[in-house]
Amino acid sequence: MFRIGILGAADIAFNKFIPALMKVEGVECAGVASNSPDKLKRFVEKYNVHVYSSYNEVIGDDSVDCVYIPLPPAFHYEWAKKALLAGKHVFLEKPSTTSADDTKELVGIAGEKGLVVQENYMFQFHAQLKEIENLIASGELGKLRLVRTSFGFPRRAEGDFRYVKELGGGTMMDNGGYTIKLIDMLLGESMRLVSSQLDYDEKTGIDIFGTAEFVNDDGVIAQAAFGMDCQYQCSLELWGSRGRLTTGRIYTAPDGFKPVALVETGAGSRNVELPSCDAFEESIKMYLRAVEDERLRESMAHELVRQAEFVDDVRGMDRK
Repeated sequence: MFRIGILGAADIAFNKFIPALMKVEGVECAGVASNSPDKLKRFVEKYNVHVYSSYNEVIGDDSVDCVYIPLPPAFHYEWAKKALLAGKHVFLEKPSTTSADDTKELVGIAGEKGLVVQENYMFQFHAQLKEIENLIASGELGKLRLVRTSFGFPRRAEGDFRYVKELGGGTMMDNGGYTIKLIDMLLGESMRLVSSQLDYDEKTGIDIFGTAEFVNDDGVIAQAAFGMDCQYQCSLELWGSRGRLTTGRIYTAPDGFKPVALVETGAGSRNVELPSCDAFEESIKMYLRAVEDERLRESMAHELVRQAEFVDDVRGMDRK
């Protein structure tokens, strides 16, 4: 049995990760450590999990194979490094860290020890993306010209870590990373950043809204927009020489929900019902495959560093 210990009683662990984990064969939650007794209490009441006294106790437990870290981004590097040096696989909530250099260091340690370190951009494993890729490959849209994607939500409650600079807050560290990940999947290895712009919140100092534009060697242009004080957006638009596809739950389609894509061509328009699945469950399954597959580990490590570098590039270009 592959056992995963959790650092932090985060909402995403409670609402998404543990329910998905319970559906995956051969893996179990070893327990949870948290600095918040109130949050920890609900984990015990709902999931009857073992409670660790500290993060260090989780890492020091010889029966734990992997450490899942849904802490605020500013703490990812510190605790991921400790876990890797202790011989544990590491599964991070996104982003991996707050800098590409830190991510590269973690990847280096993991590589030396034959361990997996990965971030949980779960949407990439949702079945709807495979269906969309099949539509592109079918030629129905013609030559892909433009990708547009937006991911934003209204301002969250006061004190949310996303709005605290010292905790690694900011839209680029949070939902902006989703848009970069998706664009990279669609544009491929030749993708490069053309421009970026971040708007900053005067009160908190964090980037609250942003845009970025990318292009690849085939001339496909991709535009991303992301924000944390906006009307909710979770969209993808693919515009080709023959047609256009739009869909509205590309990043957050929950288990059991069937997204719908609108395909428009010269022959008319039609709604395409996309498949449903639990993206968190599929993400965990892929992670477990990487534990056993060295080639997959290397591929995932490459993608992890690439993502961190693009995030750094977007933030760096904005500062110039």
